[in-house]
Amino acid sequence: MNTINETNFKFPNLKSVYKGKVREVYNINNDVLVMIASDRLSAFDVVLPRQIPYKGQILNQIATKMMKDTADIVPNWLIANPDENVAIGHLCEPFKVEMVIRGYLSGHAAREYKLGKRILCGVEMPEGLKENDKFINPIITPSTKADNGEHDEDISREEILLKGIVSEEDYIILEDYTRKLFQRGTEIAASRGLILVDTKYEFGKTKEGKIVLIDEIHTPDSSRYFYADGYAERQEKGENQKQLSKEFVRQWLIQNGFQGKEGQQIPAMSDKKIIEISNRYIELYEQITGEKFVKANTENVLERIEKNVLAFLKDKTL
Repeated sequence: MNTINETNFKFPNLKSVYKGKVREVYNINNDVLVMIASDRLSAFDVVLPRQIPYKGQILNQIATKMMKDTADIVPNWLIANPDENVAIGHLCEPFKVEMVIRGYLSGHAAREYKLGKRILCGVEMPEGLKENDKFINPIITPSTKADNGEHDEDISREEILLKGIVSEEDYIILEDYTRKLFQRGTEIAASRGLILVDTKYEFGKTKEGKIVLIDEIHTPDSSRYFYADGYAERQEKGENQKQLSKEFVRQWLIQNGFQGKEGQQIPAMSDKKIIEISNRYIELYEQITGEKFVKANTENVLERIEKNVLAFLKDKTL
């Protein structure tokens, strides 16, 4: 089974290449970005040694579908999808914060809460909550965008403005867009029998100075979903929620003694574990889109991507 670990394309008019944890972004002529979703898997800000079949395709296709389903409320960077693993969009200057929004006390917020913390990123969390309880209103808990290998850091709205990371004028728009996207994402998830628990959005500015949504949205890499059916009963009994997200990977790593801390070894991932993770990603794709997942031909996957991108670039006058 061919997976995509790394790409090294030499597209015409290539200005630069940025390699993120799971995506590779090619700057064409300082005009458009070609974003390729690899099959790499990251957790605790570490890229795991083995790739997950079809993960890149799944993330790319969920994100682009969600961008199209939210374009009426928030503008985004997307121009086209010439290949199952590729999104092409406008070159933007990214804001140096990730807009994290949480509807429920889960994941990082729950871990902090258990430690006795009641303020996260300058936002107060009420007393008396248990893990996976719903907040009265969703809370925005931003984080600084870390370089590869570095951990994203929690940051408050006040600090962002004080340090001049984002201007107040722009930040008000980022907050507004974040709440609108989360509301729409919540509605889409509910129509599929899911709860959108928390997620993060990234924004950038186009050359014209317009703020747009960039990167990806509402995928299992950036979002946590619960199954709505049985949520209340599980909360009442104090049981774990049935979830569709990357948390199952994190939990497996924690159980095997890895949390991305110094001196810890990444546990070996068997072929069986890789297929299991791939199937979980496919399950999420089908659940959240309501469509059957169609596996792309991965026989000569890098050739396929290159051919499709070149055909698009040839058609587009740059």
